[in-house]
Amino acid sequence: MPVALRSDFNAPAVRAAAKRSKDGPQTRRLLAVAAIYDGATRTQAAAMGGVTLQIVRDWVVKFNASGPDGLVDRKAPGQPSRLNDTHRSALAAIIESGPIPAIHGVVRWRIIDLCQWMFDEHDISIAKPTLSRELRAMGYRKLSARPRHHAQADGAIEDFKKTSPPAWTRSRLKRASIQPR
Repeated sequence: MPVALRSDFNAPAVRAAAKRSKDGPQTRRLLAVAAIYDGATRTQAAAMGGVTLQIVRDWVVKFNASGPDGLVDRKAPGQPSRLNDTHRSALAAIIESGPIPAIHGVVRWRIIDLCQWMFDEHDISIAKPTLSRELRAMGYRKLSARPRHHAQADGAIEDFKKTSPPAWTRSRLKRASIQPR
C-alpha cells in the first residue's frame, strides 16, 4: 500500500511551488509529487524523476512531513565532535601553560604534538586537520614567533641598524644648497 499524500495540497499548488523554486533537484521532486496528485502511478513518477520507487516513497514521506520545503537538499550533519567540553578545557589549559621540555619533549606546541598529547592523556585519536579546526573554533590561531638565537644579546640588533638620515631630509638639504640665480 503506497503512502498517501497530504490532503492540503493539490497538483496545481505543487506545480506552482515547483515554478517558484530556484533549486533544480527540489523542482524535479515537486513535479514527480505533482504527477502523483494528478493520478500517475508511483512507477511513472519514479521514471519522471529518474529515481527508484523507494526514493519516490522517501520524497512523499518528506513532503508529507514538511511540505515543499521538505524536498530541499540539506547539509548532512556529519560526524559528531570527538572532543567534549572537558577535553576542550584541558586542551586550553595545556596550551596556555605551554609545554615543559623535560616532560613533553617539545619546546613549543605543534598540532601533531597536541594530537599525541590528546591520545596519551585522554585516549582520543584525532587527526591534525580536525584538531586544527577545533582549536580555531576555540579562538586559537596558528602563530609562529620570529626566530631568535638563544645567545643573542639584548640591544644587539639596535647597534647594527643603519643610522643614515632619512631620504626626505637629504633632499631638503640638497635643495638648500642649490639656490636659484
